[in-house]
Amino acid sequence: MRLLRTGAAVAAALLAPATLVPLAAAHADPAAYTVTTLHFKVTVGPTSSKTCDIVGDLYTPAGAGPTDRMPAILTTNGFGGSKNDQAGIGKAFSQQGYVVLSYSGLGFGGSSCAVTLDDPDYDGKAGSQLISYLGGKSGIAYLDAAHKQPAPVLDDVELDGPDDPRVGTIGGSYGGSNQFAIADVDPRLDTIVPMITWNDLSYSLGPNNTDQVAPGAVSTTDPGSVKLLWAAGFSIDGMEADISNKQVPDLPCPNFATWVCPALVTGATTGFLDKGTIAHLRHASVASYMQNIKVPTLLIQGENDTLFNLNEAAATYRALKAQGTPVQMIWQSWGHSSLTPATGEIDMSSPDPATQYETARISDWFAHYLKGESSVSTGPDFAYYRDWVSYTGDAAPAYASASSFPVGSDQVWRLSGKGSLVTGSTPSAAGSQSLVTPVAGLPTSLANIDALSAFIGTPPNIPGDLPGTEVQWDSPALTAPVDVVGSPRVTLKVGAPTAALTQALGPAGQVVLMIRVADVGPDGKATLIHGLEAPVRVPNVNKPFTVTVPAIVHRFAAGHKIRLEVAGGSIDYRGNLLATPVSIASGATQTLTLPTVPAS
Repeated sequence: MRLLRTGAAVAAALLAPATLVPLAAAHADPAAYTVTTLHFKVTVGPTSSKTCDIVGDLYTPAGAGPTDRMPAILTTNGFGGSKNDQAGIGKAFSQQGYVVLSYSGLGFGGSSCAVTLDDPDYDGKAGSQLISYLGGKSGIAYLDAAHKQPAPVLDDVELDGPDDPRVGTIGGSYGGSNQFAIADVDPRLDTIVPMITWNDLSYSLGPNNTDQVAPGAVSTTDPGSVKLLWAAGFSIDGMEADISNKQVPDLPCPNFATWVCPALVTGATTGFLDKGTIAHLRHASVASYMQNIKVPTLLIQGENDTLFNLNEAAATYRALKAQGTPVQMIWQSWGHSSLTPATGEIDMSSPDPATQYETARISDWFAHYLKGESSVSTGPDFAYYRDWVSYTGDAAPAYASASSFPVGSDQVWRLSGKGSLVTGSTPSAAGSQSLVTPVAGLPTSLANIDALSAFIGTPPNIPGDLPGTEVQWDSPALTAPVDVVGSPRVTLKVGAPTAALTQALGPAGQVVLMIRVADVGPDGKATLIHGLEAPVRVPNVNKPFTVTVPAIVHRFAAGHKIRLEVAGGSIDYRGNLLATPVSIASGATQTLTLPTVPAS
């Protein structure tokens, strides 16, 4: 399934391996480069006692050498992928004057050792040793997997000091978090470009969209609701990695760190992640070591992504900004739920800054921070793709930009009567609606199978949940477009007498609800925006709680309605195990808040 690979399908290696021999004439042919496949002996683990073999391809521009050193780019694959997935990056950026090292991450694509989910003690240390190789250190690179034939010491990369190469990183998903892991352990890294990746993996795999530990964070005090289908996808890809590495799949658990598979089983059974699992996942997440990320960071996240939604990049952006780390953020059209970029955004198999908005931003970023071209602008602080803007060619016209994030102003809608949303200070009419959460955390609808949407497409309309398991409120038909950029927020107080008695037992006794914001067309059909919903494990039903819905960039067109839905179950998440009656009354303090920008 290759669930977490970066972007659209990428081409295989574009050139056969060649001997690393610099051409005599510096920059004689800007399109010429060589590709050499190497093996790297690295030691990893908390005590650096585990030896692993990493396989990588070194792309060297024509003319690079001791007298014409060039900056370097390090890149690795998404989950389930290999070094070959970055062949387009290797080709394009070597032609721009960078030495590029693309490698298969630990446990994938011919590289040995277990998959540790980008743990800095493993993946971070491995990447750090590759930086040492780029800096000219010997005893790391070999021509064979047995590490018997040393490769020539590299002398093509520009140095900032002894054993300190000028180097940046790029990669998506698993290859995005890997960059944070390296930056955590190695201050020599000069800049990073993480794409479609996580802030807190415990949120990614078991989100609770309320009870955050801090404003703007995604980490929560109480555990959330396990993503069933995405978690299953991890296991499948882990087994595929075993097979591709020509080793017998480690059944019943594929080639993961030992704690991973028991955690998946426990989570699928109970519906939530236990404290030990959350600790492991956060250890492998930038949220836990953010203070160590000091290098300029270009965050790129997908609007169409139910695995690592926009809230994760926003949390990382806010934290980096608050501590003074140079950071910018792009919200692109595509992500794990739709792997095909819009026209003129980026082509991972053939990146072209002249015709692709994102590629141009990345190219300018590296020119500024790696080549030292201070006159090259890195672009706006925040940019986001608008799918309602028509254009041809380069996607730049579809991107709006801002000097900071968040943007816009809040538009507040209040729950009124038995199913209406009203704006402003309009008094809310009395009314109440009720639902029952299903037993055993079963789904209430078969729509929107999140982990498969990139392959089968997201259903265009929500057919509706089972009767009695969902309630909703609609706005009047809009007289003008409403453009939303950011995270909708929902503040509710619910009535749940059964949960009030059981919630003292902890997560197993708390009620789980699914909060959704949908677009209702003039024909009455509702569309869940990019398939995004917000599971919440309500910490205390006796008190109001606020839900931070996954961020969207969406135009509610004139004539459409805005809908707020609260459901008791989802096919994508494991709900609470007990059937629980829930009532929600209308009122002035029961609100949906949308971050809006002027229509453009």
